[in-house]
This record gives sequence, structure tokens and C-alpha cells, in this order.
Amino acid sequence: MILNGRLKFVKQLKKLPKGEKCYNADMKIIIKNDDQITGIRRSCRLASQTLDYLTPHIKEGISTQEINDLAYQFIIDHNAKPAPLFYQGFPKSICTSLNEVVCHGIPSPKDVLKKGDILNVDVTTILDGFYGDTSRMFLIDPVADEARKLVVETKNAMMKAIGALSPGKYLNHCVGRVIENYVEQFGYASVRSLTGHGVGLEFHEDPAVFHFNLGFDDVLLKPGVILTVEPMINASDNYQVKTDPNDGWTVRTVDGALSAQWEHTVLITPDGYEILT
Repeated sequence: MILNGRLKFVKQLKKLPKGEKCYNADMKIIIKNDDQITGIRRSCRLASQTLDYLTPHIKEGISTQEINDLAYQFIIDHNAKPAPLFYQGFPKSICTSLNEVVCHGIPSPKDVLKKGDILNVDVTTILDGFYGDTSRMFLIDPVADEARKLVVETKNAMMKAIGALSPGKYLNHCVGRVIENYVEQFGYASVRSLTGHGVGLEFHEDPAVFHFNLGFDDVLLKPGVILTVEPMINASDNYQVKTDPNDGWTVRTVDGALSAQWEHTVLITPDGYEILT
């Protein structure tokens, strides 16, 4: 699940200490210890297993409410809780974002999957007090070539960013710069007003993970940092989005273009990274 409205903090971020000095009271980035990493890894594994479980059910004719109910029961059956449920008033257990919905789509019995749809399912679990966060795209075939390409290239952008992560590097150099440079060649735009985030002991922690090039050095990565990389890529050159005024959650592209997103939770290790989901 994405952090909303973090772009307004970019100017503030420029004024904060950089590099090593980010690990103080100003940023509150948590370096996880071995026991915490073990717990977060288990929760991340469950979040990923939830998506594995849902995969054969996500097909033409199922509603997003039914997908939500399946996810809820699977998570509860594994002695965990769905983190989105009642989080700041969110009414469901997962997010289901369909076609032009960028993120935070609310499952509904009215949203029945049909041929040509693309769907993001975002799962966050709380297991023994630890959080695991991940999302995947699903194609309801047959889909248009343009939609399939968007989904594939969004995943490629995420994986390229994750592959660049390493201690001693700046976060935005690895994620935002890499993603924006990659997707622009296809005429796509990376959403700017929503971010990834630290995760593990809380649902949303520092640092904010921007998926576009900030143009300056931000957080110096260190072993023990756990964060999400979750680019939201619009199939147009317009990165702007709008939040539904009726439900206060559903985020859509302003021009009706399709949008895709993939997400992994990632641990920074002494020699690189580990994908936990």
C-alpha cells in the first residue's frame, strides 16, 4: 500500500541532513536487527503466498470483492491480519486497482473482471506484529498489446531499480533515477505524488521512496534498511493523478490512461539486497 501525498515533502527533504545524517531523529529510518528481519521476512513470505493463492482465482467473471474475501480468509487462516483493513478508515483487506486506477482501489461486488482488464492486487500482512507488503499485476486475457507492454515494462523498471540497490548508494539514484530513465523511452510517466516507503515494524515508515528523479542526493543506504519499491507507471506522458472525492481513496490517472504497478519489499544487505516478497 502506497504513501499518499508525499511529494509535498520534497522541499522539506532538501533541507534535511543527507547521507549518514538521515539516520537521526529528523528521518527516523529504522535499521532492523536480526530478530526483526526474521519476523519481517516471514510476514513478507505470507504476503507473497497470499498472491500465489489468489492467482488461479483471478480470471474473467470474478469480482474484486470476491478476491478480497479470499485474501482475507487466507491471511486469517495463517494467524495473521490484513494490514489495510480499517487502516485510516480503509474498508477492505486488500487494494484492487483496475485499468486506469493507479492505486488504493477498493474491492467491490460491482467490479467484475472482464476480458482486456489489467488489475493490480496489493497485499500487506501483519504476522506476529511484523509487516510484509507486495503487489502484482494480473492480465485478463486477451488484453491489448499496449496494455501488456505497460505491465511488462513496469515490472522491468521495478526490477532494474531493485538491482541497483546497495549499501553506500543513494536511494533515489537507485530507484527514482533508474525508473524514470527507463520508462520515459516508452512514452510513459512515473507517478510523482505517491511513494514507496520503509516497512516492517510499522505499515509505513521512513524513508519515502520516490519513483522519479529528485535531482539531488537523498538517503544513503545502509544494511538493515527495509523498504518497498513500487513504481506506478502511467501509459501516457502525464504523471498526474486524482483521488476520488466520493471514497477518498481510489487514485486514477487524470487523462484516463491505463496505469500499472508492481511492488516488492526489499532488505538492504551488507553486499547488496534481498527481495523479501
